Amino acid sequence: QVQLVESGGGLVQTGGSLRLSCAASRSIRSFTKMGWFRQAPSKQRELVALITTGGTTNYADSAKGRFTISSDNAKNTVYLQMNSLKPDDTAVYYCWCYYTAKNNWGQGTQVTVSS
Repeated sequence: QVQLVESGGGLVQTGGSLRLSCAASRSIRSFTKMGWFRQAPSKQRELVALITTGGTTNYADSAKGRFTISSDNAKNTVYLQMNSLKPDDTAVYYCWCYYTAKNNWGQGTQVTVSS
């Protein structure tokens, strides 16, 4: 079992930046992949960015060039640096990992981008 705790969300103006953090309760080397998803009101949850234990990253088209996912193995933490934020980025952002043959989710952190 693993617990994922997100932090760093908040209210920011268009063009601003935020850095989200996801602290895991065990070594993130245990997970093949970790990532960030988001869910806006009345929309399905969607992938934002993934990172593998080898450091390979993948991004949704909407995130490319603006968001950066990274990890710190010593802190068992994954980050999402979000720059040039837009109102369409407003959503609850969830940390995710695949461990013990199941999806594991954090409780989510709200990101609101004002126009």
